[in-house]
Amino acid sequence: MAKPDDRSDNVEKLEKMKDNTLKNMEAAEETMNNLDLKESDKKAIEAKNARRQESLGNIYEEIADEERDAKRR
Repeated sequence: MAKPDDRSDNVEKLEKMKDNTLKNMEAAEETMNNLDLKESDKKAIEAKNARRQESLGNIYEEIADEERDAKRR
């Protein structure tokens, strides 16, 4: 038998994902300010943060979807 779809804590999980992503972005920015960092490392961090930014947009959309769905229940 299939497990029931329990979505009751989805928003909470998504909020944690958002918070962790923001913390990782901040830590990466601090690392980039390190004067001894190679240019290639800085570029890699910038690329990773760009992907994180895109991911944040998706997380915000999912949170909004989950909140709308919760209001319908």
